[in-house]
Amino acid sequence: MDVVRRNNVTVTGNPDGPVVVLAHGFGCDQNMWRLTVPALAPDHRVVLFDYVGSGRAEPSAFSEERYASLDGYAQDVVEVCQALDLRDAVFVGHSVSAMIGVLAADAAPERIGALVMVAPSPRYIDDDAYRGGFTASDIDELLESLESNYLGWSAAMAPVIMGNADRPELGEELENSFCATDPEMARVFARTTFLSDSRDDLKKVRVPTLVLECNDDVIAPREVGAFVHDAIAGSTLVTLEATGHCPHLSAPAATNAAITEFLAALR
Repeated sequence: MDVVRRNNVTVTGNPDGPVVVLAHGFGCDQNMWRLTVPALAPDHRVVLFDYVGSGRAEPSAFSEERYASLDGYAQDVVEVCQALDLRDAVFVGHSVSAMIGVLAADAAPERIGALVMVAPSPRYIDDDAYRGGFTASDIDELLESLESNYLGWSAAMAPVIMGNADRPELGEELENSFCATDPEMARVFARTTFLSDSRDDLKKVRVPTLVLECNDDVIAPREVGAFVHDAIAGSTLVTLEATGHCPHLSAPAATNAAITEFLAALR
């Protein structure tokens, strides 16, 4: 199957500029980057896509076996980069996509030359001295709720994940995105996301990396941002004056400024 069609790949911006790949998180699609693209497009070639099982990607390409690990999603990224013959692209990954980008950069180092990790978390479950923000029972309950009543879970969790209770339209947008995702495919992506442990993979990162955290994020608390920053040698940590887990929607100006400053330093 043609990869560009499979992953609903969109290419926009300056065709002669450095390449930036924007990768969405769980339950989302490339439309979540609509406030970021205008800040990048004048100077960069911007590539967007949907993971199989999300957005307008080809649903017939979904395989529970392939996407039962983050490596399957990373393979999507590598194949998109190969199909477009991208070299030294900057991979901007939101939430779980930050870790997917780490895996993709390790698998195809010639394709990805830098990482921007937006609200990343290498492990959501607390472990000894590591604080991921959730207990094992928290995650079990979250997944059980998602699997038994996906629409109800979406309505309850979207405002929590988004934060910004004073701007309910943001939570509603995320809920609508969740609800547009096939529940069975979302179940697989959710289990893969919330049960993953990519902490050791962070040590393999050898490219310039920007870690963007929010000052109040229930999904990826600041202890997680500090952990990611400490684990990636030479990385830059920026704490955004933003609430919730989706700063590219809730605080686009601050998010875009941090990303464009990092991109300018690479040139």
